[in-house]
Amino acid sequence: MGVWSPDPVLATVAPIGLAAAAGTALVVDLVTTSRVAGRTLADLVADGPRLGELSPGRPGIAFLPGGNVDRAIGLEMLGQLADHWPAIVVRGPDTELPFATVPVVPLFPGRLAPTTVVSHGVWQPVGAGAEPPGPGPVLPPLRGGVVRRLLSGHLPRRSRWIAAWRPIWEMPWA
Repeated sequence: MGVWSPDPVLATVAPIGLAAAAGTALVVDLVTTSRVAGRTLADLVADGPRLGELSPGRPGIAFLPGGNVDRAIGLEMLGQLADHWPAIVVRGPDTELPFATVPVVPLFPGRLAPTTVVSHGVWQPVGAGAEPPGPGPVLPPLRGGVVRRLLSGHLPRRSRWIAAWRPIWEMPWA
């Protein structure tokens, strides 16, 4: 399942929340194209995946940066990985992915509140008083401590925010 958000913080933490709700998942970041430590999706395309990369070696979340990969070829590799992983979450640059992609929209209060209606989405309150302009679940408030733990590579032991992602796997777009 793909995840996209116009908000940079939500675009970063929402895929982790969705993956954590699945229990064991691979998060593939198609937004990041720069070289980081470890292998990327581009490396898997060029060299082929190693046996340990085809399926999870333990419960939890694994991360795979996209690297500079051709979109069509990268999506083919994602199909191969999806055959072996219990769940794959793709952080996409937009909603134009060839599989279900969930927009995660911040709900700012007052004049900053979103006014466009989307066909589906997940709504993240930022402050108080904003109502979702379209259908979809509303997440509980995203606490700073949860964001810091997610961005440091540690999952919170208990989090209402992560638990709220579980039903999203069962929704019609999943």
